[in-house]
Amino acid sequence: MKKLSYAVSAVTVFALPMLAFAQAQDIQSLGQTVIDLINGVFVPLIFALAFVVFLFGIFQYFILGGHDEEKKQQGRSLMLWGIIGFFVMVSVWGLVNLLVGTFNLSDSGINGGLPQGPDTGY
Repeated sequence: MKKLSYAVSAVTVFALPMLAFAQAQDIQSLGQTVIDLINGVFVPLIFALAFVVFLFGIFQYFILGGHDEEKKQQGRSLMLWGIIGFFVMVSVWGLVNLLVGTFNLSDSGINGGLPQGPDTGY
C-alpha cells in the first residue's frame, strides 16, 4: 500500500506542471507539440536503433563469428530481428497513411482535415 501511495505521489508531482502548461496554451498546440516530438525524435530514433541492431548482427556474424557457430547464430538472430523491426515500422507507417487517406484526414481536407466537435457558442 505504501508503494502505491509513493507511485501516485510521483505521478502527481510530474503531472501537475503538465496540467498547468496545458492551461497556459490551448490543447491543440500542445497536441501538435507532442505529435511533432514523436515524429521528429522518437520515430527516427527507433529506425536508427533497428539499423544499429542490424549492423551489429552483421558485425557479429561476419567478424566475431569467424569460426564460432554460436556467435554466427547470435548475429543471424540480430539481423533477423533488425529486419523484422524495419518491416513492422514500415507496415505501421503504411497503415497510418492508408487510414489518413481513407478518412481524408490530410491537411488538404476541410478544417485542416480534423473532424470538428459541436459548436458551443464560445
